[in-house]
Amino acid sequence: MDAAIPAPTTSLPPLTFRRLLPYWAVLQTDLRQTLRSWVYRLWVVSSILAAVGYLLYRFGVHREAGMIQSASVLTSDLLRGIVLGSMALIVVLTVSSIASERGTLADSILSRGISRHQYFMAKWHSRTLAVVVTFMMIAGLVLLGSSFLLEEDMTFMGSLMAVLTVSILLAAVVAWGVTLGALAHSTVIGITVMWIALYGVGFLMTLLPTSYPSPDRVLKRLPYMLQGYYDLAAIGELALASFGMMFLAAVVGMIGFSRKDV
Repeated sequence: MDAAIPAPTTSLPPLTFRRLLPYWAVLQTDLRQTLRSWVYRLWVVSSILAAVGYLLYRFGVHREAGMIQSASVLTSDLLRGIVLGSMALIVVLTVSSIASERGTLADSILSRGISRHQYFMAKWHSRTLAVVVTFMMIAGLVLLGSSFLLEEDMTFMGSLMAVLTVSILLAAVVAWGVTLGALAHSTVIGITVMWIALYGVGFLMTLLPTSYPSPDRVLKRLPYMLQGYYDLAAIGELALASFGMMFLAAVVGMIGFSRKDV
């Protein structure tokens, strides 16, 4: 009698739980929703239309009146106008990231099997990517148009440093917007607190000595930065201060959101 041949056995690979999978799922979903929201599209369309209209107007003045217009000065005014003019939409876009989902927040966390810390981080990183990358793209179009239509006096490294500096400031605003949205009971309350904080902190920072970087002073130095006259040490201090504010916002947001009823 032949010996029984054992049936071949297939070894299944052990199931591995990817801890970052829920984080990536929420980040990708929120990023798609952000790009499709009317607030984001209104911000992008209004910024591009304002930039194109301003550049064409200045180009027409240059052609008709023959006035030599500095690209660095006009571009800095345009970038500053885009940032300040679209701040209201950016605040709404960031605060509403979590506050607008207050009614379905518990189901969203439970259905995805994601921790509150991961959920907060995914929302924060998604809104930061959407705001910062979009601003960089708009700023790149503005710089490109200015170099063709106006009197060129900007440098590549100066333009890069100017865009990076403003982007760092916007990243700090996004971090606190998402944090206040996570802590507030409604979107309206979060937006109100965010506006009070922006005006209050901005005013207090103007009272600091001139050696300390402040958003208002940074925006006023944009023409010189675009021309290539920038201070790497000052930009580094501003970056460290902004990253410190973002870290503080993340800690406050995660602790407060983890203890908040959803």
